[in-house]
Amino acid sequence: MNQNDAEFAKKVFDPDYIGALDGVRVLDLSRLVSGNIASMLLGDFGADVIKVEPPEGDPLRAWRDGGESLYWKTYSRNKRSIVLNLRVDAAKAVLLSLVEESEVLIENFKPGTLEEMGLSPEVLLKRNPKLVILRISGFGQDGPYSPLPGFGSLVEAMSGLADRTGFSDREPVLPPFPVADMTAGLYGAMATLLALRSLDHALSAGQVIDLSLLEPLFSLLGPDAAIYNLTGEVKQRVGSASNTTAPRNVYRCLDGKYIALSGSMPSMAERIFQEIGRPDLIDDPRFVDNSARILNRDELDELLGGWFATKSSKEALEKMRAAKATVGPVYDIADVFRDRHFIEREILVSIPDDDLGEIPVANIVPRLSATPGRFSRPAPSLGLHTLDILLEAGLTRAAIDDLIRAGAVKIA
Repeated sequence: MNQNDAEFAKKVFDPDYIGALDGVRVLDLSRLVSGNIASMLLGDFGADVIKVEPPEGDPLRAWRDGGESLYWKTYSRNKRSIVLNLRVDAAKAVLLSLVEESEVLIENFKPGTLEEMGLSPEVLLKRNPKLVILRISGFGQDGPYSPLPGFGSLVEAMSGLADRTGFSDREPVLPPFPVADMTAGLYGAMATLLALRSLDHALSAGQVIDLSLLEPLFSLLGPDAAIYNLTGEVKQRVGSASNTTAPRNVYRCLDGKYIALSGSMPSMAERIFQEIGRPDLIDDPRFVDNSARILNRDELDELLGGWFATKSSKEALEKMRAAKATVGPVYDIADVFRDRHFIEREILVSIPDDDLGEIPVANIVPRLSATPGRFSRPAPSLGLHTLDILLEAGLTRAAIDDLIRAGAVKIA
């Protein structure tokens, strides 16, 4: 790292940052995405996140693009890495000693695995009665499906999400990124904060959070269950349209780019009809209210699509925005880099990286006025902090050497 790189790193990373979660230590035993999202969010706001990895590392490190572990670099910022081989009893003893000094433990093993390892919640809570244990699994810790592998793709299918995504004349569509895991990570971070809040107010001692990937994703379907129960209707795939409001779709412009439009309020639909030069549609029985517009959605989309097809995306946006219609361009990731709103609000920021110099990442969210999150450290190399963490736990160097010889720990 040259002097300029060092100055950049010093400007971005603040290892002395004290955030809203200062004093909260998190032991993250999870693998891949869901647990890493939860612990990243906690680490972004000051928690001391210790990533407990097996000797081969978190499998997330193996997700590579351009030869680099960019998922790891993105989701494991603000964490420290320790290598513990939990197949060795001595490593389990180290983990239990760390549990005594921690507030949170995160795991996403297959249900029953923690118990088979001799690290059941009962064992952990006996060592630390105030411990919050976040257990993430595909289908939950009990129920008929609990023993099944719980990858996000299965849950995205079984939750009903895929059945609602795509076009009616084609197969259901699974999302191209880990929506189930990311949603569970968000729920997991929130649940952890609720449990810590309960501790602060003496409403509970330590507790176990049973979080499946399935239930948070199913909750995103909102009133679909109530609608089905009342009407017997199974909502069908409608592409980029909506079962609830019209007009709402993406429309292709003259230059081949797409514009997203939503006219969910009556006044909005009226402004759209005025702008496309069809004020007569306001009183047309086919489009007179939202229910009528949904029934005649195809005709409405054809009319709107014809208007957009004669305009460049720039012209269409300008005209619709001038009419105070709700529209926006359909971006790809390259467009994000050029958009001045993303730039000026620093939605996308660059952080230093030892391998690439710097990498662009989504900035920390949400934005708090008094206790904002910070980048305190980059994603660690495997076992980078093993020695530091063991010394902090009170182990002597001789004891650490014994653990290394036993294959219980690995020093970077």
